[in-house]
Amino acid sequence: MTTIQIILLTLLSGLIMIDFMSAHLTVCNTITTGIVAGVIMGNPTLGLIVGATLQSYALGLNYFGGASIPNYQVASIIVVALCGGNLANVPETIALIGIPVAALTVQLDVVGRVLNSFWQHQVDAVVPTGNIHQIMLRNAGGFLTWSLTRMIPVLICLLIGPSLVEQLNQIMPVWLLNGLSIASGVFPAIGFTILLKYMPLKGNIQYLILGFILAACFNASTIAVAAIGLAIVLFVYSLDKNNKKLQPEIGFNEEGDNYDE
Repeated sequence: MTTIQIILLTLLSGLIMIDFMSAHLTVCNTITTGIVAGVIMGNPTLGLIVGATLQSYALGLNYFGGASIPNYQVASIIVVALCGGNLANVPETIALIGIPVAALTVQLDVVGRVLNSFWQHQVDAVVPTGNIHQIMLRNAGGFLTWSLTRMIPVLICLLIGPSLVEQLNQIMPVWLLNGLSIASGVFPAIGFTILLKYMPLKGNIQYLILGFILAACFNASTIAVAAIGLAIVLFVYSLDKNNKKLQPEIGFNEEGDNYDE
């Protein structure tokens, strides 16, 4: 890993947080983050695979209220950088480094919130003066501290990570590495389970069954299942739209009696 790559990946981790709190230009999306990290490392395919894998872990998770959740975007940057361009190393690197880092970001998120509260109180103190420059400066301080809670762990992992991964791979027995690979494969199922808890399945269980049959019995790809789902959505929407046009309009005549047109 070159110095330029380390700097760019570290800046990317800070940009993710700024984008999440402001513009939402999709840079804060885990898949997009993985692709950008892959481009920086010269292997966008690896970035896409890592980003998509970690995105499946994050399904159903969101910042509800003051909740803190694992930051899989940061984990995707680190995993892409430490895989060494080898797709076969993705499961082990995610299990050894990615998941622990994502768990650590939960605590770092709390630190970021506390520091951000300090800056917001500073803003509140300046607002009565009407000094726009000072208000913007203190808001920028909040952005900076939020970003540093992501940039610092990324920088540390990128500086010491490659040697650490090599040492762990040499020390750990094969059966443990295989177990970690299997465990990392279970996380997407957990993500989908959490997502299904939020979805209105009671009225749409037929679509879930259809998707399962297509994937399990006919070995359909994700794109094929998604295309069939889109076709069903368009059909149901068109049918509902036509039914609304056929419904009679209810009005009142001059005497106040109901009549249908």
